[in-house]
Amino acid sequence: MYCIFVLWGCDMKVKVLNNTYLSMFCSELAMLLDAGLSLSDSVQVIGEDEHSKEAKTIMSCLYDSLMLGNQFATALKEASVFPKYMVHMVEVGEKTGRLVQTLTALSEYYDRQTRLSVTIKNSVLYPAILLILMIVVVLILIVQVLPIFNDIFGRMGTQMDPFAIRLMQFGGWLGNAAIGIALVFSAIFITILILFAVPAIRKWVTQVFTNKWGNRGVFGKIASSRFIFAMSLGMASGLDIAESVNIASAVSGGSKAVDAMHKKCVALLESGKTLSESLSESGILSKQDSKMLSVGSVSGKADIAIAEIARRSDVDVRDSIDRVVSRIEPTLVILSSVIVGVILLSVMLPLMGIMTSLG
Repeated sequence: MYCIFVLWGCDMKVKVLNNTYLSMFCSELAMLLDAGLSLSDSVQVIGEDEHSKEAKTIMSCLYDSLMLGNQFATALKEASVFPKYMVHMVEVGEKTGRLVQTLTALSEYYDRQTRLSVTIKNSVLYPAILLILMIVVVLILIVQVLPIFNDIFGRMGTQMDPFAIRLMQFGGWLGNAAIGIALVFSAIFITILILFAVPAIRKWVTQVFTNKWGNRGVFGKIASSRFIFAMSLGMASGLDIAESVNIASAVSGGSKAVDAMHKKCVALLESGKTLSESLSESGILSKQDSKMLSVGSVSGKADIAIAEIARRSDVDVRDSIDRVVSRIEPTLVILSSVIVGVILLSVMLPLMGIMTSLG
């Protein structure tokens, strides 16, 4: 389950249940319930198929709670390892008699969160690797290669191009300051580790970042996509429009600008605006998506329309990330090629001139 547990009977402490496990659990439970099994039997079946001791313990705790007559949402809450959002949506599903549909929607929601996280990580990883390789190649040229050419020019009784000499001197300075540079990078690396290891610091940094860029460009599209998907999940679970908007705001908010958009949407709904008008005027939906939602509302299929908009927004987010990456990668390649080319030309052209004169 890729999580860290401290087990004391049914008292479990966990940092977080990852989205992959949550999606799989909701999907398996929905299939078993749809096949006609009871909740307790379904949980028991899932627990028997679990491979890790921790996961079996969780399923055992859920089963025991259900056998005591508790609602499933109560059992999830008592386990203390499931997200509040999931617990709330399951509670809604039980009250509206749409538990299977709710679990299916939750499975899609957490699967989407997993795919989005993977997409973002990969989008950051590849350009980072290219940047590191570019820096390494340039450093090798100015620290190792240029001094060799400088010796060659010295034996010929001449000097390299002034630009190449300055680069070589800079490389020499880097070599002399290698220990200091290593210490600086080590400090940066340790700082990054601390940011990831300490939840309070990580939360603060994330909050600062989202407040500044949370509603811009790709990040703004991601925030809107999360809002629409959470709202579609709420409507699929039987919530009315107002409740769906409120719970979507609670789940997908985070930055001041995004929270302001959500508050404006709620205020517009309360003032009598339609859902499509509220989402459009608050900046959450584009005019095209707002039109689709308006048509869906008129035809009595607003939940289907919002689900389709959520699917399209997910595709749009992925396309936007791919476009950004497709610009970064060739830019880094071109930049590294230009830098390497300039360095080599600053050495090779004078050398070719000398060889020609000697010939």
